[in-house]
Amino acid sequence: MTKPKIVLVLMALASLTSLPAFASEELAKSKGCLNCHALDQKRVGPSYKDVAAKYAGQADAVAKLAAKIKAGGAGAWGQMPMPPNPSLSDDDAKALAQWVLGTK
Repeated sequence: MTKPKIVLVLMALASLTSLPAFASEELAKSKGCLNCHALDQKRVGPSYKDVAAKYAGQADAVAKLAAKIKAGGAGAWGQMPMPPNPSLSDDDAKALAQWVLGTK
């Protein structure tokens, strides 16, 4: 196998190993997040841009937000509670948190 082909095979394998942690609007949609949140406007919950702004500059923002996504919560954004998502994998919660924080 030539060197370029080996590189392509390795890149393809690397992309397969990262699929569970891939986050995008599609992952948010598949997990029901977009029923209550939108990218740039408040719905039932805050917009993702508002969440990103709130956590900006915090070193532990990904971990804090991933934990909040899994556990749910109330009071941080008003009266409406966010339900917990216990069936969400830790990898998906982290990936969603990273995606949300990148929506600045």
